Amino acid sequence: MRQSFHFARQAMKMIGSRRGTLDVAHGRLVLVSAFFALVYILIMARVVDLSLIQGEWARYAAAGDGRAAAPVSAVAPVIRSDITDRNGVLLATSLETASLYADPALIHDPAATAKALVEIFPSLSYGEVLQKLQRRGRFIWLYRNLTPDEQYAVLNIGEPGLNFKTEYRRIYPQGQLAAHMVGFTDVDGNGLAGVERSFDNLLKAGGPEPVSLTLDIRLQHILRRETKKAMDTFGGKAAAGVVMDVENGEILAAVSLPDFDPHNPGAGGKNALFNRLTLGTYELGSTFKIFSTAALLDTRNVGMGQTFDAREPIKRGRFTISDYHAEKRILTVPEIFMYSSNIGAALMGDMVGTDRLKDFYRDLGLLTPLSLEIDEIGKPQIPDPWREINTLTASFGHGIAVTPLQMVGAAATIMGGGTRIQPTLIYNGDKAKDDGVRTDIRVVSPQTAHRMRQLMRLVVTDGTGTHADVPGYRVGGKTGTAEKPGVKGYDSKRLISSFMGFFPMDEPRYAVFVMVDEPKGVKETFGYATGGWVAAPAVGHVIAAMGPLLGMKPAQTDTEDALSASLKQYVHFQEGHHAAR
Repeated sequence: MRQSFHFARQAMKMIGSRRGTLDVAHGRLVLVSAFFALVYILIMARVVDLSLIQGEWARYAAAGDGRAAAPVSAVAPVIRSDITDRNGVLLATSLETASLYADPALIHDPAATAKALVEIFPSLSYGEVLQKLQRRGRFIWLYRNLTPDEQYAVLNIGEPGLNFKTEYRRIYPQGQLAAHMVGFTDVDGNGLAGVERSFDNLLKAGGPEPVSLTLDIRLQHILRRETKKAMDTFGGKAAAGVVMDVENGEILAAVSLPDFDPHNPGAGGKNALFNRLTLGTYELGSTFKIFSTAALLDTRNVGMGQTFDAREPIKRGRFTISDYHAEKRILTVPEIFMYSSNIGAALMGDMVGTDRLKDFYRDLGLLTPLSLEIDEIGKPQIPDPWREINTLTASFGHGIAVTPLQMVGAAATIMGGGTRIQPTLIYNGDKAKDDGVRTDIRVVSPQTAHRMRQLMRLVVTDGTGTHADVPGYRVGGKTGTAEKPGVKGYDSKRLISSFMGFFPMDEPRYAVFVMVDEPKGVKETFGYATGGWVAAPAVGHVIAAMGPLLGMKPAQTDTEDALSASLKQYVHFQEGHHAAR
């Protein structure tokens, strides 16, 4: 009996011990479950905070004025792609900055806060800031794209209702140097001009590769310096210039003055924003004799010895065509070109004929807007209807207006061998050198192109463009001086003075053009403000600087003038014949 009781008691002890162990295990299990439940609750709370509370703030941020807007993605914003020159030099990039916003409901002292903000940001109005800080909304922009110093100063105010949102600001490391071609964006990163506008979607996509331009920032600096110097020296109101590769149409430098700071484009006004190189259209005067002379040689198959009577002005109805510096004698084709005779050019145009001249200008791309990779493109102003008198005047650049870049492209077509050249601003690397940007449109024969090179060289060695000459680089070109049209007709005191240059003329590789709007004569030029005095020297200075930069060694022998030597016989014969009479 006792033995049975002993075994029963031992069994009860064992059962109690097992229950204690189970109770302890159960308690531990409950504790662990509670811990995981707490962690789960914390995670859910964070999810709610991110998806609802922070999402609501993002909606206010997107609206920008305290009103609700469509929900925005929590994904980090795409950074706008860079823009570089042909050598990889940065022209435009995006940097992370802080932008200031306020929650008016959390602003403790609106008046004191507004006063402190105006001290940090002088461009802000105290009244406007105070008005924003007392609104009912929960989000209001105060200032975009702060500098680190400005952000630090705002933090020192100690106002809990002031907060920051990370954005990206567009930065232009070269400033205004290539502003009209590169363009600019608004505060929200939308392209508004230049490449920034025309390639807005591509740049917004934020691809790893930059958009590379054909510009060479070194040549851009040279061209801008010399063009601005010419404009300032002669008191011009504006100017434009371009350097272009004749082989493939690549624009190596492009200037429109006055220009602007792309970080603050509105500061210079509409005058500075206007792109005179691609959007402005001008009557460019005698530079058009390049085209009328080429048309004569190519369509009428006349020789250089062909003569035209320039002794008297041409009178057609109420129009009179006369020469600026009249030779008052019979002139050969080379003489008409080198002395820039309007009478002779008009007679050449008359020989070509209206239909042939219009077709020739059309083939050169002078009668339709230029195709270029930016949106700021001007539409040519051509006579409508085109009468016989228009044929005469258009032969020397009167009564027809085109953009400067359009004229340069047309001239490069003739100097480059006669096949149509298409100017381009987007760089395609070494492939561009192989394929070029030439079309299959042949405008003049290679023989005509060679003759025109001879004439262009003659202008610089013996004609109106001597101030563009650079020893050893065989520069050729054509001067242009045009009176600007006004309310009462053409104004002889308001000129467009330009020079269209090429080098080396035996095998032209580069085109250089400079134009100055309304220059004034100075003492050093004896009061003259013509293309030969104003723009030709500027082109010469550009060539003298860019030649060595591009590794072009100047010629060391007299063979550089062989190109024009054969034409001088026509000039000397006529001059001798005139003197004998």
